[in-house]
Amino acid sequence: MSFALETRGLAKRFGGLVATNDVSLQVERGARHALIGPNGAGKTTLINLLTGMLDPDQGAVLLDGREITRLAPHRRVRMGLVRTFQINQLFGALTPLETIGLAVSERMGRGHDWWRIAGTRTTVDDSIVEMLQTFHLLDVMHERTQQLPYGKQRLLEIALAVTCRPRVLLLDEPAAGVPEDERHEILAAVAALPREVTVLFIEHDMDLVFAFAERISVMVNGALFAEGAPAEIARDPRVKAVYLGEEPVNA
Repeated sequence: MSFALETRGLAKRFGGLVATNDVSLQVERGARHALIGPNGAGKTTLINLLTGMLDPDQGAVLLDGREITRLAPHRRVRMGLVRTFQINQLFGALTPLETIGLAVSERMGRGHDWWRIAGTRTTVDDSIVEMLQTFHLLDVMHERTQQLPYGKQRLLEIALAVTCRPRVLLLDEPAAGVPEDERHEILAAVAALPREVTVLFIEHDMDLVFAFAERISVMVNGALFAEGAPAEIARDPRVKAVYLGEEPVNA
C-alpha cells in the first residue's frame, strides 16, 4: 500500500539526546491523523524532519511513495508537503488580503508583481476572496496581521498553507494560545478541507484531538508508543499512564 506520507526508521540525535528514535509512521491518503505526546516527546522534531528543516541521522521520508529524505524544504512544498508552525510565521505589516495575494501570485509564477491585487487579475482576486471567506477572514482582510486577534492569525497561517495547494498538510499545534471561544473556528476550517488534502497535526488540546482525528499516534521519548483509532487510544492504560495523567488499570 502506498501512503500519502511515510517514515521508515527515522532517527535524529542532538549530541547525546535522541530526539526521534526509529520512527516508522504511515499516514493514509485523506487521513485526519493526530500526533500527540508529552512535551519533549519529539513531535516537532519529527515534523521538522518531514519538512526538511532538519536532516535525519538515519531513516527515510516518503511522499506518495517517493523518497524525499534529502530534498530541500521549498522543493517539498512544491511537491505538496506544506506545514504551519507552533509560532506564527507571518508578515505582520501585511493584511490578510495582501498575504494571501502574495501566496496566490507566487503559486501562479507572478511573485514579482504580487502587490497587483485589486482590479488587475480577476482569477487572482477570486482565489483570494474565496480563501479569505473559507477561513472566516473577510471581515478583517484590510487589517494589519499584527493587529489581528491571535485566533485570526492562526486561521490566516492555515489559509496561507492551504493556498499552496498541499497534498499533505502538517499543522503544528494550530490551536496553541488561541482563546477557547475562537478554537471552534480553527477546527471548523480544518474539518472543511477536502479529502484530497491529507492532514497530520500535533495538538495538546485533547478535546480538539478526539473531535477531529480519525487516527492517533502517540510519541514518548522520541519513539512511537501507541497508535490506533481515538477510542482505542482513549482506553489504552499505557497512554493514560504516560500522557493522559491516569494510573494504568493493571499497574
